[in-house]
Amino acid sequence: MRAGEISSADRAALAEVRKRGIHVSLCTGRAQITGRLIVDDLGLDGYHMFFDGGLVSNPHTGEIVYSRPLSPEVVRRAVEFAHRNRIILDLFSETGYFAEQENWVTEIRRDYFGIVPTILDFDHLPAAEKVIKGTLVVRSPEEKAGAERFRQHFDGDLTLSRTVTPAFPDVDFLNVVAPGVSKRGALEALVAHLGISLDQVMAIGDGVNDMPIISAAGLGVAMGNAPDKVKAIADYVTLDADHSGVAAAVRRSLLEDK
Repeated sequence: MRAGEISSADRAALAEVRKRGIHVSLCTGRAQITGRLIVDDLGLDGYHMFFDGGLVSNPHTGEIVYSRPLSPEVVRRAVEFAHRNRIILDLFSETGYFAEQENWVTEIRRDYFGIVPTILDFDHLPAAEKVIKGTLVVRSPEEKAGAERFRQHFDGDLTLSRTVTPAFPDVDFLNVVAPGVSKRGALEALVAHLGISLDQVMAIGDGVNDMPIISAAGLGVAMGNAPDKVKAIADYVTLDADHSGVAAAVRRSLLEDK
């Protein structure tokens, strides 16, 4: 199985719980435009959480349950800072992906995520586009230093979280969202919309940005490949991603008596 692929065992387990009437929701730092590729690949329907919690939506119908876009003024300042410091900044709206020029970042997104940017000068971004997330993509020491300057400059005005894609372990994707945005906030909005409680939720994750939902859910599960601090707050630790940890957790907790 290649890095980033979903195993056949994981797919089968998720399909089985869906047959039993259990809602399966993706909760990801990815934009809706890229997260939907996973949703479609797994044959999921209903509501999902994107942008590290900045958007809860049904990507097939366009229904939005919860949205926390960045303020236009903060976006303007972020763009100006990126220009002055030669930082690569991409912007995402509910359905769009924007870049100012083709570069190694747009190449990664095209080849790995299957998305193509709208190329434009960010100073002329259409007002109708509500930006929910920016992304700094860094791999060199100079780029990492620039991202740290960005973080310090916008401390309190923006929230940054780091994610890594298995196919590109030497590349850091730094999600930039509005203050207060979190996966927990998105989960709380979703369960309220569905008319259920957090106690009825099972959350599985392997990243630091998954900690809010792992701790909030009635049953929080850490993947075996998760950092130790993620494992420490989980109710239990399942197998790692290379050994179908999602399937193992689902079968243990939801299908064990079937």
